[in-house]
Amino acid sequence: MNEKRRKDWREARRLRGWELKQMGWRAAWIAEALGVTRGAVSQWFKKAKSAGVEALYGRKHPGPNPRLQPKQLEQLPALLARGAEAHGFRGDVWTGKRIAHVIAKEFGVKYTPQQVGNLLRKIGWSRQKPQTKASQRNEVAIEAWRNETWPALKKKPPMRDAP
Repeated sequence: MNEKRRKDWREARRLRGWELKQMGWRAAWIAEALGVTRGAVSQWFKKAKSAGVEALYGRKHPGPNPRLQPKQLEQLPALLARGAEAHGFRGDVWTGKRIAHVIAKEFGVKYTPQQVGNLLRKIGWSRQKPQTKASQRNEVAIEAWRNETWPALKKKPPMRDAP
């Protein structure tokens, strides 16, 4: 048996029950030995008889079906590439809330801003922090102020050992 499959203790318990059944144990004894109900043991054996022992293996649950269809997901990067202003927003910065609004408007599917982050990762986009510095900053003027004006405004500590 595959060792990776044996990590799930529930699966191991079902397989142990099947082994005990093959050894001639009754369902009631197996249930008592494994700490489960007789009904659970009965269900295990019913599955194993109809679909084989593989039916007792644990399987990963797929989760809910995606709300956006694959074709719609393919269209999303092109929609976002047009920019936020093209969709009626002020400023060309995308936020989770804005993207959720565009998805709802274009596809009729509602997402929370948090779910939008997962969706963006799926299409290969990454979250970016917006720049905190204004684009119209004058670096030369800032440096001049920092070197000339600021030292004059800054309070100087009193001299302790003045003569």
